[in-house]
Amino acid sequence: MEHQAPPFFKTGPTPLARLLIFSALSAALLVADARFSFLIPLRQVAAAIVYPLQRIAAAPASIVQRIGDFFATHSSLREENARLAQENFSSTARLQQLNALAAENAQLRALIAARERLEVKALAAEVLYTARDPFSRKVIIDKGLRDDVKAGQAVVDDRGVVGQVTRIYPWHSEVTLITDKGQLVPVQNLRNGLRAVLAGTGNDGALELRFVPLNADFQNEDALVTSGIDGIYPPGLPVARVTHVERNAAQLFARITCTPVAGVASHTQLLVVTESRELPPRPADEPRQPRARKPRKG
Repeated sequence: MEHQAPPFFKTGPTPLARLLIFSALSAALLVADARFSFLIPLRQVAAAIVYPLQRIAAAPASIVQRIGDFFATHSSLREENARLAQENFSSTARLQQLNALAAENAQLRALIAARERLEVKALAAEVLYTARDPFSRKVIIDKGLRDDVKAGQAVVDDRGVVGQVTRIYPWHSEVTLITDKGQLVPVQNLRNGLRAVLAGTGNDGALELRFVPLNADFQNEDALVTSGIDGIYPPGLPVARVTHVERNAAQLFARITCTPVAGVASHTQLLVVTESRELPPRPADEPRQPRARKPRKG
């Protein structure tokens, strides 16, 4: 049986009175805060007191969310890096192709201008590959008998003489470069008109003048052009430039080193000179008459 205190020990208002009092107080605070904003400082103080508790309560969820974001971001960054690397590789390859095409177009424009400057007909050709012999300086071009290419015709680029057609096939031809050891080009010094024979050395960047006397007037930076002798090369085509002259009294001839002005080993587009100057036939050598023998004294 529940024990209750005697009535004379009960103090304070009844629960109903408390409800009414607190309800009236709440309504008064709401009206005062809405009209006069009396509770703003109190709310700020309460928010400052409660904020650490809110952070502590939200910390586990925030940590879990950040861990998930980290792994998701790491995976997406790896995929993005792989995609960008692939795009960079493709862009680099396309850029290299564009640079090669731009260089080829520039050379083609230079060849067109060079063909217009030539006084003879020229046929555009493309280098297919080099000869198999590593000790020779020869290339194969895509023009042959069907294009009326003939052995002995000169091959030039936009800067000067490259070589000479030495072998003909139905669909392609062999061109021996002027730097080949067995190739000779008759040249003329543009400064003073002296003629000489320019020979290859087997090195793409070096030529030499053969059988030049010690007192011949050749100097560094002299420009050498084709002389047109024998009708093989058209006269006046740039061939080489003198880079070193060595005169030794112990030798019969001067040692003169030259550098080719044409792109002997760097271009893929060339011009074959299909028409050259026709020379009259070489006169026959006069037969030598035997010397009369002197009678012996008896």
